[in-house]
Amino acid sequence: MKKISILLLALIAFSSCNNKESNLVVNATIEGLKKGTVYLQKIEDTLLVDLDSVKVDGNENIMLETTIESPQLMYLYLKKVDNSQYDDRIDFFAEKGEVNIKTSLEKFGTDVEITGAKNQEKLEEYRKMMKRFNEKNLELIQQNFEAQQEENEEKLLEINKQYENLLKRKYLYTVNFAINNKDLELAPYLALSEVFDANIKYLDTIYNSLEPKVKKSLYGEQLKDFLKERKAEEEAIENIQPEETKDKEKVS
Repeated sequence: MKKISILLLALIAFSSCNNKESNLVVNATIEGLKKGTVYLQKIEDTLLVDLDSVKVDGNENIMLETTIESPQLMYLYLKKVDNSQYDDRIDFFAEKGEVNIKTSLEKFGTDVEITGAKNQEKLEEYRKMMKRFNEKNLELIQQNFEAQQEENEEKLLEINKQYENLLKRKYLYTVNFAINNKDLELAPYLALSEVFDANIKYLDTIYNSLEPKVKKSLYGEQLKDFLKERKAEEEAIENIQPEETKDKEKVS
């Protein structure tokens, strides 16, 4: 009898864990989609993980659900049955509550309207500015190619200087954007994804500016760990350099 009671308790506990209430609902509308499967995904330990999926058979309106501990980037993945060329992903910043995604089969991933998350709104603002930086970068690549064809060394040096200035401006814009949005989880995400190789003092400035709740978020904790690793690596390099200098002095 005792064994049966313990077994029942274990089953109830297992059931309650599996039935954890969803706190994120993704409403997706894909115009023109007749048949296929839509997945809600996230990256976990460098791997894409399926959180929920819906088989579509004539219905354009889709609802996906999951439980989210902290705001983070997620993906809407379309696996179409009869035309694989449209298979693609839409990335978006998910938060507790509802996120609405509207797109079409023809322009899936290129023409998308996403509403319902403050982090997403700011991410789109940031990406608009990055588009301008990227367009300027493409211009410089074209100019560089032409200068090489002309064998114009002076022009190549000037283009290289412009590229370095553009890169510096892009980094500084990202750092300032993150600091100005210190109340959003997007801030540490940008530090990790866009300027991870910047001078450590900039990453420190971003992290120290974050509001307490953001520091405790998924990306806040990841930025904290990343900073520890960077500082340890730089300290190790600094410790090696004096030893190398001493060795050279001994040889001389």
